[in-house]
Amino acid sequence: MKRSFTLLLLLVIVVAGQAQLRVAVLGGPHSASVKETNSISGWETNTKPFYTSRSGFNIGFLGNVPLNNSGSLALQPGVFYQSKGRKYTRAFDTSVTHTDTLTYRSNFFVNYIEIPFNLAYKLPLGKKAKFFLSAGPYVGFYFNGKNSSEVLVAPTDSTLSFSKSEETFEVGKGSRKMKTVDFGINGRVGFELGGVILSGFYSQGLTNFFQADYDATYKHQVIGASLGFWLNKPAATAPPKVKDRDKDGIPDDQDACPTLPGSVLTKGCPDKDGDGVADQVDKCPDVAGVAAYQGCPVPDTDKDGVNDLEDKCPNEAGPASNQGCPLPKPKPEPDTDGDGVIDKEDQCPTEAGTKANNGCPVLRKEVIEQVNFAARNILFQTGSVTVDASSYAALNEIVSILQKNPKLRLNINGYTDNVGAITSNKEISQKRADAVKKYLNEKGIAINRLTAKGHGPANPIADNNTVAGRVKNRRVELKLQEL
Repeated sequence: MKRSFTLLLLLVIVVAGQAQLRVAVLGGPHSASVKETNSISGWETNTKPFYTSRSGFNIGFLGNVPLNNSGSLALQPGVFYQSKGRKYTRAFDTSVTHTDTLTYRSNFFVNYIEIPFNLAYKLPLGKKAKFFLSAGPYVGFYFNGKNSSEVLVAPTDSTLSFSKSEETFEVGKGSRKMKTVDFGINGRVGFELGGVILSGFYSQGLTNFFQADYDATYKHQVIGASLGFWLNKPAATAPPKVKDRDKDGIPDDQDACPTLPGSVLTKGCPDKDGDGVADQVDKCPDVAGVAAYQGCPVPDTDKDGVNDLEDKCPNEAGPASNQGCPLPKPKPEPDTDGDGVIDKEDQCPTEAGTKANNGCPVLRKEVIEQVNFAARNILFQTGSVTVDASSYAALNEIVSILQKNPKLRLNINGYTDNVGAITSNKEISQKRADAVKKYLNEKGIAINRLTAKGHGPANPIADNNTVAGRVKNRRVELKLQEL
C-alpha cells in the first residue's frame, strides 16, 4: 500500500510541476456513511434503519493547474486525509420483545488518504471572486480503522451488565478484511474569494472496500464542507507565441511584408530612409520625405529655407519669422538738410554736414585761423589781469565769428611763463582767462558757450630762459568746439 501511494503521489507532483501549479490547504467537517447491500432477510426494515452517518473531518492539499490561457479550465489534483465509516445504535423495548439486551452500539470507523483528479471550470464573478465547479475520479488508500461495540444487557430484572469490545481492521483477503485501494467519484462546488476558498463536496465510492463475514458490499459516501487558503499566487500567464518570420517584431498576420524586416509605421515593410513611407511606394527611397509627397522632401520653390507647406509666399523669398514672406520695406526717415544723416540723429538738421561730425558742417579752416590770429593779439597790461585796449579789435572779431556760428562754443585757456611761484602764476592765468570770458559775454555771447581755465606755466610753447620765449609763453589760447 505504501509503495502504491508513494508512486501515485510522485506522479501527481511530476504532472503538476510541468505547469503553473498553485497549491491550497483545505480542511473542514463532513458526514460519512456506508452504503451496504446484502441478501439478509429483513435487512431493510429490521437493521438498516439503525445505521446512521459518522461525523468526521477532512484536511489536505488541493492543486490547480490551468489548462487554458484564461484559467477558466483547470486540473485540480489533491491529497486529503478523510475519516469515513458509520454508526449503529439500537435500543430494545423488552416489554415488547423478549431479550436481555437493552442497547447495542457499534462504531465502524476507517480513515483514508485520498487523491482526487478533478477537472474544474471557473466562472469570474468580479475582479477577485470566482465560482467554480469540479468533478472527477478519486483513489483512496486505506490508512487505519477499527470497529468498536458496546452492549448493555439485563441478565435479571435487578442486574445490568455492560461490555465493550474493539476490533482493528487489517488489509488482505478473507473475512473482515479491508482492501488497500478504494476507487470512486467526487465533486466540489464553491467560491474563490481572492486567496480564500469556500466549498462543499460530495464523494461516492464505486468499489467494495470491506469483506464482511457474510455476503455483502460496502461502499463509502461522504458529504461535507471545506475552508481553504491558497499558499502561493498564480504564475503569470505566458503570452502565446506568434509567428514572425522576418523577426521585425510584427506578427506575420499583421505584416504587409512578412519576409522582409520593417517597422510599425510601414506595416512591417522596409523603409531605408526612415521617413515612414515604405520603400515599395516611396518615390525618393534614399531621401527622407513625407507621405504627402510620396516619400519625397517638401519642396522650397523660392529657396528661402521655408518649405512650401509652411510658406505663405512660396514664390517670394522671405524669413521664417514672417512665414516665408518678404518683410515690408521701411519708410525712409526724414533728412531735412539732405546730408545723409537722418534728422533724429542729425545735430544740425537744417545745415548740411558730415556723418563724422554728426550731421553738422565741419569748421572751415579760415574760421579756425581767424580765431587763432585773434588770440595772438589779446594782450594784457604789464603785471595786470586787465585786457589791454589794443586787444578789443581782436576780441570783437571773435564775437562776430561766434555770432555767425551759434553752434560753436569757445574754450579760453590762460598761460604764464615760469617766473614766480606756480600758485601765483596759476591764479594770474585763471584771472586773465576769466577777463576774456567776461568781455565776450558782455558783448552778447551766452555764458554757456564759454569756458575759461588757467594753467599757469604749463604747456610752454617757447624757451622760458629767454625774454622772447617768456613773452610767447604769457598767452591766451582760444579753441572752437561744436555744441
